[in-house]
Amino acid sequence: MRLGLNLGYQTAWSSHTDQLALAREADRLGYSVVWVAEAYGSDSPTVLAWLAAQTSRIDVGSAIMQIPARTPAMTAMTAATLDLLSGGRFRLGLGVSGPQVSEGWHGVRFGKPLARTREYVEIVERALSRTNVAYDGEFYTLPLPDGPGKALRLTLHPVREHIPIYLAAVGPKNLELAGEIADGWLAVFYAPEFSAEHRAQLAAGRAKAGRELAGFDIVPTVPVVIGDDMASCGELVRSYAALYVGGMGSREQNFYNRLAVRMGYADAAREVQDLYLAKRHRDAAAAVPLEFVDRTSLLGPVERVARCQIPMKAANNTIETIAARKRREEVMLFTALLSRAQRSTQCCAAEPGPIEPKSVPAQRRTTTHCVLRAASRPGHETGNLHDDFLILKLAR
Repeated sequence: MRLGLNLGYQTAWSSHTDQLALAREADRLGYSVVWVAEAYGSDSPTVLAWLAAQTSRIDVGSAIMQIPARTPAMTAMTAATLDLLSGGRFRLGLGVSGPQVSEGWHGVRFGKPLARTREYVEIVERALSRTNVAYDGEFYTLPLPDGPGKALRLTLHPVREHIPIYLAAVGPKNLELAGEIADGWLAVFYAPEFSAEHRAQLAAGRAKAGRELAGFDIVPTVPVVIGDDMASCGELVRSYAALYVGGMGSREQNFYNRLAVRMGYADAAREVQDLYLAKRHRDAAAAVPLEFVDRTSLLGPVERVARCQIPMKAANNTIETIAARKRREEVMLFTALLSRAQRSTQCCAAEPGPIEPKSVPAQRRTTTHCVLRAASRPGHETGNLHDDFLILKLAR
């Protein structure tokens, strides 16, 4: 597997200079990609352009660019520009966001997200192929009828013939869609024991497009916390899980809550949501089962984390995301140790101690892929509890 770095998005308590330092360190170590997110604060393309200008080898990717935030033509323009400026290092991650952000922030109805995503990706690909874009769909019509508009062609020539597209997907139908129309799947709360089921759904989509699953990127997000006691490490991830299972979306539409239900945690998912929507965030975090956290995270001493990576690798994942609550210097060390641990399931070189990050040899890009997200200030309390974590991603 390779390593990747997900910086998340900018917040009032995160430092863009620290995030740049992390991206540069990942680039130095030979990590494969740095991802950036967006919600209703900082946007991902601006940050990615800034990072691309100050790195040399590491790919830059959106995880995600929100579909309701831009027209598909604007997304194609942005993707082509980022690919040009980065020298062919851009990866386009897309997602529909959620009903609260889509309708409350962007003013776009959330209904029929799968059909909307299909049309969106088709237009993006058509534009990036530099053909005249004419489209007659349920959600998008180009050019508009009975007006002066005409079918236009992208004037910019992308560096590559094909810019890889990733879809953030949670439900079975969405996974099948990702397999059919995308090059990779951005997953969350991934448990290896469900990998066969997920791969079958993705493969069904690939079959519809007449393609095999081979070469398709599977990118699960896996929080990681290093420490002596697994349960204590899990306490940090509970807040992150509570935000998604309890607070991402409405009571009627929360895809992460439904995912927890499908994984066998129906009662706990209902309780976490009830508490979170009642603004009892600490109680919601406490209600997240430790077993759920442990199944979807890497927790405890480095030796245990190394052992737990084995089923992730056996599931043929291409990216595995790890989260740690650390200072910048500790994160840099942690990424270096993960880079070395990729070559040894015993993690014999990853014992804690005052090791300087620069003392760890850089890895070749072909063997590592890294994604990080910046940690919050120590002791920060907010409803956005997921900002307490740094997220790493491992890719095959």
